[in-house]
Amino acid sequence: MVTENKNTQSASTDVKGELTFNDKVIQKIVGYAIENVKGLLGVDGGFVSNIKNKIVNSDDPTDGIDVEVGKEQVAVDLDVIMEFGHNAHDIYKELTKVIETQLDKTTSLKLVELNVKIVDIQTQAEFKNSRVSLQDKVSDAGSTIKERTSDSVNNVKEAASGLTDSDSRVR
Repeated sequence: MVTENKNTQSASTDVKGELTFNDKVIQKIVGYAIENVKGLLGVDGGFVSNIKNKIVNSDDPTDGIDVEVGKEQVAVDLDVIMEFGHNAHDIYKELTKVIETQLDKTTSLKLVELNVKIVDIQTQAEFKNSRVSLQDKVSDAGSTIKERTSDSVNNVKEAASGLTDSDSRVR
């Protein structure tokens, strides 16, 4: 948010300046607004974003959201992944409603255009499986190794505590 005061006189007189919003701010507002839209699994950030998300977990709410911000109006473009079994028109209506409401409430800007492109349709299970990153796989492997090492140490301790002098090979 950028606020400029171009008037060098006292603040009690006519204040000049303008309030503007960085595109990233509007992208975040839209991203947060659409988080709970029923039937919407996610926003597709394109090839580079998808590769990044396959390597490291990312909760960037701006991925896949393009905006054009004017002084009074906003246009939004979304590439989305829809959940199988839901109606695309209902999802579009809900997206329009929540984005319009949140933009007005937060910035007083008017949503004048919303373009939604359905780039994929998936079940909940397919979507969850596609979101497993390399970071998740490495973490899971690390946990498995830790558990197995701990189990092996415990087995050795149990075996060692059960030895008596007669069981020992060296006296």
